[in-house]
Amino acid sequence: MRILTNSLLALAASSILLIGCKSMTKTQKGAAIGVAGGAAMGAIIGKAAGNAGLGAILGAAVGGTAGVLIGKKMDKQAKEIDEEVDGAKVERVGEGIVVEFNNAVLFGFDRSDLSAGAKSELDKLVAILNKYPDTNLEVAGHTDSQGATDYNQRLSVRRATSVASYVDAKGIASHRLTTKGYGELAPKYDNDSEANMAKNRRVEFLITANEKMKAEAKKEAGEN
Repeated sequence: MRILTNSLLALAASSILLIGCKSMTKTQKGAAIGVAGGAAMGAIIGKAAGNAGLGAILGAAVGGTAGVLIGKKMDKQAKEIDEEVDGAKVERVGEGIVVEFNNAVLFGFDRSDLSAGAKSELDKLVAILNKYPDTNLEVAGHTDSQGATDYNQRLSVRRATSVASYVDAKGIASHRLTTKGYGELAPKYDNDSEANMAKNRRVEFLITANEKMKAEAKKEAGEN
């Protein structure tokens, strides 16, 4: 039964990835993914896409009409971040948002202390995040595949912690924040060129609805 369940989830994930992604809006994708399997579906899709952060966001989806309502709120927030934070790459995923900062924006080579320019960009992000308090924020650090795996893991943790500590000090409530270092284990780009390796040296904010936002969306949608 477990093998069959996993196979069905994998088939559903493949259908969403190969068919739904071409025809659905981002809010519709979030609703479909939530209905199709929640955390399990998110983990499968995240693994298939080579992006653990993607899995974390999709796994937090509630789906259905409530998911569509959450997605609309995330659309508004993502648009504002994209317009105001010059150093960020913003992507809407399911019912959440990925805000990606290349390490060149945040840190010097092999360092984890924030540059002055990085602080300016993070200040802009903090101002927007505080306008939308009903979200959870995972700050995820990543590296390329160069160097020792253990060292890369520690560096990714230091960088994620440095960013999280800064935004906490600037007014983001600590209960909204979690940090995670993925090291070199979750590349978003192929490590086949210096340009792509530079892209993999990144810190991401994974923005998802908290329980309050989910409850309000379900109530508005008339769902239990």
